Amino acid sequence: MNKNDIVYNLNDNVIMKKSHACGTNLWKITRTGVDVKIKCLNCNREIMMDRLEFQKKLKKVIKDEEVK
Repeated sequence: MNKNDIVYNLNDNVIMKKSHACGTNLWKITRTGVDVKIKCLNCNREIMMDRLEFQKKLKKVIKDEEVK
């Protein structure tokens, strides 16, 4: 399966390749479209990036139930 084939849904949790400055790499998707907005689950900072950049930096998509 290619990363371009993955469907991203609102409130899905994702693991990014690099850690955030606060020390975690776990994020929640808060907006999808041409741009993707993600929120850090540790410090609640939000960032936006275009979908291609997001797909490059993405490591794994995990569903909301798998986190807890």
